[in-house]
Amino acid sequence: MSAASASPASASPAATQVEHLDVLIIGAGISGIGAARYLKTELPSKSFAILEARAASGGTWDLFRYPGIRSDSDLHTFGYEFKPWRDEESIASAPRILTYLRETATENGLDSHTRYHHKVLSVSWSTEQARWTVLVERADTGERTTLTCAWLFCAGGYYRYDQGFTPHFEGRERFRGTIVHPQHWPEDLDYAGKRVLVIGSGATAVTLLPAMAETAAHVTMLQRTPSYILPVPRKDVIANTLRKYLGPERGYALTRRKNIAQQRLVWALCQRYPKAARRLIRWVNSHQLPDGYPVDEHFNPPYDPWDQRLCAVPDGDLFKSIRAGKASVVTDRITTFTENGVRLESGRELEADIVVTATGLNVQAFGGIQVTVDGEEVRLSDTVAYKGMMLSGVPNLAFSIGYTNSSWTLKVGLLCEHFCRLLAHMDTYGQDICRPEVADPSMPTRPFLDFAAGYIQRVVDQLPRQGDRMPWLTSMDYHSDVKLLRADSVVDPELHFTRVETSPATAAETAVAR
Repeated sequence: MSAASASPASASPAATQVEHLDVLIIGAGISGIGAARYLKTELPSKSFAILEARAASGGTWDLFRYPGIRSDSDLHTFGYEFKPWRDEESIASAPRILTYLRETATENGLDSHTRYHHKVLSVSWSTEQARWTVLVERADTGERTTLTCAWLFCAGGYYRYDQGFTPHFEGRERFRGTIVHPQHWPEDLDYAGKRVLVIGSGATAVTLLPAMAETAAHVTMLQRTPSYILPVPRKDVIANTLRKYLGPERGYALTRRKNIAQQRLVWALCQRYPKAARRLIRWVNSHQLPDGYPVDEHFNPPYDPWDQRLCAVPDGDLFKSIRAGKASVVTDRITTFTENGVRLESGRELEADIVVTATGLNVQAFGGIQVTVDGEEVRLSDTVAYKGMMLSGVPNLAFSIGYTNSSWTLKVGLLCEHFCRLLAHMDTYGQDICRPEVADPSMPTRPFLDFAAGYIQRVVDQLPRQGDRMPWLTSMDYHSDVKLLRADSVVDPELHFTRVETSPATAAETAVAR
């Protein structure tokens, strides 16, 4: 959709009824709900809506339905700063997280602003009009509608909701059992008393193994490469004690500070002393596993700690399943599927009734939405991320991406705060357009998400870039971001503001739409 074809000024007179909003938030998951709450609290006069392609809010926590799904970081940091986590379990299941998110939306009056079955297909920016034109398709009826907004806030995460990643497996069609992907878990799948083979070694796989082992005959986790796996308490005793004696608000605030410092310390130590960190993790693993277990074969990754994300297992449930003989780990590669399971490069055959391909995600920035600026399509790989929340050359568009080395929401909250301060600044000075521009065209760049995980590496050439200096450097450090996003001014030499004189026709159109 080009800017010319979508511009309200060039359309028929009926287009004067097109709804116009100050801010359009795309996605009703943890980032979108958070962005809407900050916007409503900090800038209550702004008109906004949340568009959600699915039939319910919650994003990831509503989409995934596989057994045992839970957070992989504590909810005192994964939760919102403004809403205490009151549950006694710090590592929480998806239903508990979903309840928390929906409570947040209801308590802050966001339900009436949320429009379900609204999938954004394309967005087109017009500098002349200082607005985005947004093409939306109703996922339930197929009807297409158009609306306009001054700002877009993309909060749809970074992976495809309609398709998980599954590599090609030779002979897959020969397998006589059931093959499922965790992203598309069948509600009626009965695995009680069945032999289950889980292919993968990431957070999903280490969650599935103990959950399914409770009723399955046996669960085997087949991995090409081991991951770092650490047991963590399901309940944070200090957090629960602080909440009991100080109340939910103060107790939550103190626990949040403690856990932020703890996460930062663990990551920093792993980065500075990788060999010592590897030895410590191995020592912990060996004490969780049966005597004589081949720890180095199955729990000794070829990379350093935190080169990829560590997998947390609450109360060591994965290790408990292995000790109980209900589960096992095999490190090998698949040669082919057979009628009864898979044959490995070692020649061994693993028999299974159900195979779960916990092989990862397909990354898709901005939900695959086509972005056009003044008639020119934006190639994400040609842009550089500004403060980790905007794109060079793209006006009035913000997005949310959390931390890869800590709780996702820690960064999202800071980005939302900065976004609201930016809009307030523009209102104060009567500015309509905000566009980041790289001042030094020779500035070296590198991938926006400088992370070794396979799901990132598969699409790294399709994502934005980051620079080697602020404000083009994407920080993964909470304390640095507190200064940059919360304390520092929104004004920056490489962020350009413009005021656009509104024509009488446009002013009348906006008034009618509101």
